[in-house]
Amino acid sequence: MIYRERLTVPVAWWLLGGLFALSALIAVGWYRGLFWGVATGVAAAAIAGAIFATASVTITVNAGELAVGRARIELSYLSDAIPLDKQAASHRAGPGADARAFLVIRPYIAGAVEITLDDPDDPVPYWLISTRHPGQLASALSAAISARGGLH
Repeated sequence: MIYRERLTVPVAWWLLGGLFALSALIAVGWYRGLFWGVATGVAAAAIAGAIFATASVTITVNAGELAVGRARIELSYLSDAIPLDKQAASHRAGPGADARAFLVIRPYIAGAVEITLDDPDDPVPYWLISTRHPGQLASALSAAISARGGLH
């Protein structure tokens, strides 16, 4: 394993989910009674928790492949990795994006890495991956790509 990072929802989002569940409990409880208020609050908390738990993604780079969540690609199909700051990542994910690109973007993470593909059979020009450590991920990918020795 050359690089590993797990992107999770920030604590503030969990607090907001809890406050939402609490407000649902109070509003429904006031109108329909304690039982329905508690049931609605528990359901709201469970839904928020499920959404936040599934929003996490793991990025790994090893000697042979890059894995981002369930997506995997061999390093031999990659040609470059460019670290992007908040402004550049926002531009590449928005007005500067290619509609064919593969994006794994998290709004609560400022940095990203643009990974250029070098496969003539793949219509995807690049992967854009959110990361808290764009320099480290780009360096790990560049080193692994160089060690791997280029295109298939």
